[in-house]
Amino acid sequence: MSTEQHGEVHHHRKRNTALRVENMIQLLMVIAAAILAVGLIYGVVSTGSTAPAWMR
Repeated sequence: MSTEQHGEVHHHRKRNTALRVENMIQLLMVIAAAILAVGLIYGVVSTGSTAPAWMR
């Protein structure tokens, strides 16, 4: 009885929950940084100063 060799078979590994959560956290951190950057730019443009109101 002979078996035929079809080369290497690459099985798709299951993406576990921890990997999905880690990727989601990374995505949320990028989104949060973008929101903070937009808020900083808006604050500088609207007030003309980078100092907060309580420091003026």
